[in-house]
Formats: sequence, C-alpha cells, structure tokens
Amino acid sequence: MKMIKKNIALATGLLLMGSTASFAQSLADAKKAIDAEQYQKATSMLKTLVANQPKEGENYFNLGKVYLLTDDIDSARVAFTNGTTADPKNALNYVGLGQADLAQKNATNAKTNFDKAIDLKKKDYTTYLAIGRAYIDQENPDYALALPNLQQADDLDSKDKDPETFLALADYYAKQRKNTEAYPMYLRALDITPNLSRAHVQIGKMYKDAFAFPEAEAEVKKVIETDPNYGPAYRELAEIQMQWSFADPKNGAAKKADALANMRRYLDLTDKSFDSRLRYAQFLVYAGDFATLGQEVATLNSPDPKNPKNFVVTRMRGYSAVENKNYEQGVKYMNELFARTQDASRIIGSDYLYLGKAQQNLGQDSLAFINISKAVELDSTKVEELAAIGAKCYAAKNFAKAAQVYDKVTQANSKDPNIAMNYYYLGASHYFDYVFAVRDNKNPTKDALVKADTAFSKLTKLAPDYETAYLFRARINKNLDDAESTQKLAVPYYEKFIELVTAKPEKVAANKATLSEAYNYLGAVFASTDKEKAKEYFNKTLAIDPTNALATDNLKFLAGGGATKKAPTKK
Repeated sequence: MKMIKKNIALATGLLLMGSTASFAQSLADAKKAIDAEQYQKATSMLKTLVANQPKEGENYFNLGKVYLLTDDIDSARVAFTNGTTADPKNALNYVGLGQADLAQKNATNAKTNFDKAIDLKKKDYTTYLAIGRAYIDQENPDYALALPNLQQADDLDSKDKDPETFLALADYYAKQRKNTEAYPMYLRALDITPNLSRAHVQIGKMYKDAFAFPEAEAEVKKVIETDPNYGPAYRELAEIQMQWSFADPKNGAAKKADALANMRRYLDLTDKSFDSRLRYAQFLVYAGDFATLGQEVATLNSPDPKNPKNFVVTRMRGYSAVENKNYEQGVKYMNELFARTQDASRIIGSDYLYLGKAQQNLGQDSLAFINISKAVELDSTKVEELAAIGAKCYAAKNFAKAAQVYDKVTQANSKDPNIAMNYYYLGASHYFDYVFAVRDNKNPTKDALVKADTAFSKLTKLAPDYETAYLFRARINKNLDDAESTQKLAVPYYEKFIELVTAKPEKVAANKATLSEAYNYLGAVFASTDKEKAKEYFNKTLAIDPTNALATDNLKFLAGGGATKKAPTKK
C-alpha cells in the first residue's frame, strides 16, 4: 500500500513538473512571438497563460506589454492592474502601469508606480531594466531618467547573464544616434547569446543609418540565414534596400523590387495583424507604390474603431486616391481626415497638400490655393506645389492671381533652389498685371510696378548676370517715370542689359529687338544733352537692325538739328 501511495505521489509530482515546464515554455514562446512582432499570436498565448496560471504576475505584465505595443493603453492598464492583484509581490506590473502613464504624458503618476516597483524588488535587476525600457520605449524618450535605471540593472546583473540588459543599453545609445557607444553593447549581448536576432538586426540598422548599405544588408542577412522565419529581419532588410535604391539610382529599380518583396515576406511572417499591415502600408507610401497601397488600405480596418491609428489609415486612403487620380474619392477621404477634430494636432502639411492637389485637379482652384498655402505654411519644402498653381495662373494670363501666389511662394522658403525663378514670375506677374490693366483702360495705380521692380531687384542679387531681369527693370522704371521727368530711371538698367548681352556675341543675334529697344531709348535720352552720344546709340541700332525706322528718323532729325522722336514704350 505504501509503495502504491509512493508511486502515486511520484507520478503526481512528475505531472506537476511537466505542467510547470510546459507553461514556462509557453511564456518563452509568447516572448518570442512578441519579439517577432506577431502580436495577435502573443496576445492569444498570454491570455491562455493568464487563465491557466492566474497567480503568475509576469504573464499579466507581458500581456500588458503587447497591448502597449499595439497602442491599446486601456487594455494594457487592465492587464497590469489585474497583475498587481493576482501577484502583489511582482514588481513588473507596477512598472507596466508606469509605462502606461508615460504613454499618456503623466510623468508624475509614472514615477509613483516606478517607486512602488522598486520598493517591492530593490535588489532585482529586472525591475530597473523594465523601468529603463519604459523611459526609452516612448514616442519621446526620456534619456536622462532611463540611463540611471539601466546602469543600476547592469550593476545588479553582476554576472552579465541576461543579454536584455545590454540590448536595452545599446538601444538607449542607438536611439540617440550614438552608434560608437551602442555597438559594443550589442556585441556584449551577442557574447551571451550569439544568435540573438534582434541584436544583429539593430546593428544592421545602425549601418543603414550611416549609409553603409552593403554592410547593413550583410548583417541582417546573417539573421535570415540563422532564422529564416524571423519577420523583423525582412522588414529591416526591406528598409535598407529601399533607402539604398534612392542612394544608388543605377541599381535603384532592382533594390526597390527586392525591398518590396522582403516587406511582403515580413507581412507573411507576422500574423497579418492590423498593426503589421499598417506598417506594410506605410512602407508602400515610402516606396511610392500607390497602386498597391490603394488595394491594401481598402481592406485595412482596425478591430477597434477608436484606435487612433485609424487616422493614419484614412490619411493613406486619401493619398492613394489622389496619386491614383481618383480625385473625388481623394477629397472625400481627406475631408474625413480633417473632420476628426480629436486628431487636429496630428494634421501635417502633406494633408493640406493632397487635399489641395485633388481640388486643383477637379478645377477647384480657389480651394486648392487655400489648402496648398496651408501646406506650405506647415512645411516650406512643399513650396513648389504652390508655385505650380502660380504657373497655371500665369499661363492663363491671370496675372493678379499669379502675383498673389508667387508672393506666398517667395516668402515661404528663401532656401528653395528655385527661388530665383519664382522671383522672376513674381515680378513678371506684377508687371503684366499693370500693363494689361493699362491696355484695358482700367487706370491702374503704379503699386504693381513698384512690387515688380522689388521682385526683379531681388532676382538680380541672386542672379547678377541674368540680363532679362535688367530688361524688365528698365521697362518697369520707364513706366514709373513721369512724362516730364528728367530722372530717366530706366537708363542704368538698359545700360546693364546692353553690357551683359554684348559681352557674349552669341547673345546679340537672339536679342536684336530688345537691344534695339535699349539703344533707341538711350539715344532719345541723350539727344537733348549729348547729340553725338545719341547718334552713337542710334547707329548701334541700325548695325543690328538696318531697317529700324525709329533710329533712321532720329538720325535724320539730329543731322538737321531737330528734336528726336521718343522711343516707343514697350509693354
């Protein structure tokens, strides 16, 4: 009988040991799924663990971490809170609550929860490691508070048995682009676990950030050789190859194709959760593959309608619709985006730009101008999109509107490589606005001429050898002159125009008409004060235009002692 009882007890013990080992292995598998960005799989596994081991606080902690990674902060709080109740002596769930506080910009509450965790486990390095991680795994990391916690974790892990300590320190430096400090920390992690996939991927990322693309690609491919099912390696490889494609146009098409293939492989290796599909869609924007993007975002829906990432999905739907020339649908989606008042702070310049581009292609030019102007106000690099509206107005001879647009363009970005040409169109728009108003008997003021002259003055400072700018300034100042004025404001600009054109003989033939205009004007100006100089200018006109009637008539008058005819005003 005793022997039977002993055997039963032994069998029961072995059963319990097997059960514990099974659950421990399952927690390791769940952590592996988290690292592989298989969040749905990890969530399912951890929920099972919580149900089967309701007193194990680490299960709740890891479940909460998955929720944080997927921006489900409310669910994360529930998991962490349940963890503190189920296992009151486990410090990690208080760290989790603190990290949730940080995600909601409540640093005071976070500190309170972190202090509770430390009070529970002052000598446990994992407590400090988790707190340090919480500070760096934020949208805006707090490096000053992260470092002492990570250093304390390193000190307490005196035998250097856990690679996660060094991974966290390495990430701390890498996120600040301090690669010199980060690299040896990744190597220390690899000394402990040589096939630690994430360390190799992060080293590859550092190479990519340093534009060392061959080295980056080689480092990440080590991971794929060792673990061909590790999804994050394919994602990083795709990002390396896409950036490489931009830097090496000769091989760009091939690298871009490889990048897209590897990103699809990444998606296949994850659980195709909303978050992994969202990341794939964002990569398609980066790759400029809007045709595929349109197909992807059409069915991309968060299981939680309150998920803030739905904002990003709506944005991508709008962008892809506009890029695929479905402008009415583009306006619809972009208006939906702007209607999300709770996300008003997340609006960026490109949002206004895409709405404006859609409106422009639908002939809604006034609305397009308003929205593209807002885009430029938020992001001055978008200025050429606004210049395109100015060019459209200029081509349509709507010079007043063109001047209004180019005025915004030139003010928006003084470092724009096209700033000189934009000043040209600003000046020309103001000038022709005045000229056409005179033609139509609208009796305009000379304000437009003053603005035109200012624009061309700025252009000559940027491009001092651009002769056309001086020709415009000459014509503008000729119109600014009063009829009886003795100033003759156009003289220095016609003289500079002549100097620049005649310095290059090949330009003379192409500028005969405008040279004649300049010579005749100067001849008329000097006729009353220096007849010989006046004759010289008129003869220069005849040298390039022998049949020029104005020069011929004025030379006759000067020879006979008469007054010269005025050179006609060029509009």
